[in-house]
Amino acid sequence: ATVAAVFTAYRIYRWSAGRNRETGDHRVTISLPSWATEENYFSRSYVTDDEMMALAVELSARNVAEKTGGPFGCAIYKRNIETGCAELVSVGMNRVVPLHNSTLHGETVAIQMAQRKLRNFALSPEEDEGGERRFQYELFTSCEPCAMCLGATLWSGVTRLVCGATKADASAIGFDEGPVFEESYTHLEEAGIEVKRQVLRKEAAAVLENYGKIGVIYNAR
Repeated sequence: ATVAAVFTAYRIYRWSAGRNRETGDHRVTISLPSWATEENYFSRSYVTDDEMMALAVELSARNVAEKTGGPFGCAIYKRNIETGCAELVSVGMNRVVPLHNSTLHGETVAIQMAQRKLRNFALSPEEDEGGERRFQYELFTSCEPCAMCLGATLWSGVTRLVCGATKADASAIGFDEGPVFEESYTHLEEAGIEVKRQVLRKEAAAVLENYGKIGVIYNAR
């Protein structure tokens, strides 16, 4: 009886281990580095575009310093239209190399974190009972988005896109941002997304330049 019990337990163990390997292959984990969850980013007050962009640049620089990803940071805010004050909803930073996932750019991480937090796939403006817009969601990124992230921004539902460094700044250190053109931004604007560029460009570009000297340029081709 003892031998039979052991044999049965072993069979169950082997079956369970196999099942775990199978199901594990179908799950993707997206996580922020520990330092990003320990900081007091969400307790700060944000009003101006410079203040809001400063956080995105800070995230990009910290990500490089901590060796937790590439030199790109992003923050999504919920702005009160009447007061102009903004509440931080989510942060994101490039996690491509540490998480082995080419889609985890700063913008896509921040968008996914925001939508999960709000339990809504669309970061669309919020209106009062009279149809008056009260709140809108705004995406601040330390560098102009690549082709993938421009598409993600369009489909995210945000009302504003604010960028720091430029595509040229990223390309200068070897990153391939893909087919991004002035017409790309025109398309966003025609879709109702306000676009503002080169906010704190000097500070954001400095992070890229530093990374170009010490980091991994991880284009797939």
